[in-house]
Amino acid sequence: FSFATDIARGMSYLHQHRICHGRLKSLNCVLDDRWVCKITVNPQEVEDSSLESAWCPPLPELISGKADNTCPCPAEYVELIRRCRSHNPVHRPTFEQIRKFVYRINPNKVSPVDMMMNLMEKYSKHLEVLVAERTQDLMHEKQKTDRLLYSMLPKQVADDLRQGKPLQAQSYVSATVFFSDIVGFTHLSSTSTPYQVVDFLNKLYTTFDDIIDNYDVYKVETIGDAYMVVSGIPRENGIQHAAEIASMALDLVGVCRTFRIPHKPNTQLQIRAGIHSGPVVAGVVGTKMPRYCLFGDTVNTSSRMESTSEALKIQVSSSTFYLLEEIGGYLLQCRGMLQVKGKGDMVTHWLEGKLPLQPSKDPGVKDPIKDLSTKVASRKPASSMSVLDTDRDREMERRERMGERDREKEMYASIPGLLNHDLLQDSA
Repeated sequence: FSFATDIARGMSYLHQHRICHGRLKSLNCVLDDRWVCKITVNPQEVEDSSLESAWCPPLPELISGKADNTCPCPAEYVELIRRCRSHNPVHRPTFEQIRKFVYRINPNKVSPVDMMMNLMEKYSKHLEVLVAERTQDLMHEKQKTDRLLYSMLPKQVADDLRQGKPLQAQSYVSATVFFSDIVGFTHLSSTSTPYQVVDFLNKLYTTFDDIIDNYDVYKVETIGDAYMVVSGIPRENGIQHAAEIASMALDLVGVCRTFRIPHKPNTQLQIRAGIHSGPVVAGVVGTKMPRYCLFGDTVNTSSRMESTSEALKIQVSSSTFYLLEEIGGYLLQCRGMLQVKGKGDMVTHWLEGKLPLQPSKDPGVKDPIKDLSTKVASRKPASSMSVLDTDRDREMERRERMGERDREKEMYASIPGLLNHDLLQDSA
């Protein structure tokens, strides 16, 4: 409508000055540098305003009566064209009327340049929206890929592998490895369909996976009914890895007491577990379907602890036993000397549970150390409190060590052939 508005304004201006153009056609309409349509006038073609042209060549689309189907203009605009092309000059509107009519249809005149700029701006905004949507979709897919990759490999290893960095095996001084398998799994598989076995293992290990998320451990793999977990790898945590694995193992055995096999709800699920601590080498093996694997004698010993364990029990080696004793808070029972394949005689222990919290002392019983500290504090200035606290802590630690030694003597006194503390160490 921009060009039509310009032409109507130009012709209205000529008629107001009593000038009749007489040869209005596209050849006499030109565009300036701002895309404004202007009318040119040939002096030789200018006629007297009193002369009127009564004949007007009809438009083909108006003759065929298909203007409504072929003309892209609005219906009001098509009707204006019909009136302008009327054979009776009296029925034709003046250019002033045409100008007002076009202005009513398009009150805000926009030049083609502005219209193109607006269209380009809308197109640019539309592209920005599309790019943002595609970027968001790409981020969602990337997050899915990251979750899948992090479920197969440790995050640090997966990031290095994705960045193309060379992966080398890493040695860890101390870590704790956990193994478990299902007691009677061969008989259970022989009396069940493959689909039932897969459904049962999926539900069981999904339950296990939810439990281990609460601990600083890494699930290495599952092979058949075997479940392998490690702590202290790939993120080292001092000696706390023994406590993390021990607490996790107690929770896994505990949930098995209430877990019901879907296709055999009356059958009690029983697993046996084994734990061992020691040095481990970890690394990624293979390029297709890469796996994060553990190597070393610690893995073999942990597997032996599991294979020689009993149903719904957790067997720990002496190395793990000493770590748990150092950490404290766990109830351990000596199993005695055990013949282990490939390892010889080993002293192993049962992990029974966690020790209850120490109850508060009887308020009627007085602690001489506490009373002494109270009396001295009342007479000494505040600067001497730190020395007294240190002496009291040392005295309490000495008492605890003496109590631990007495318990160890009672625990190992019943084992034949054990003469001193050195014989409790692993022969390896």
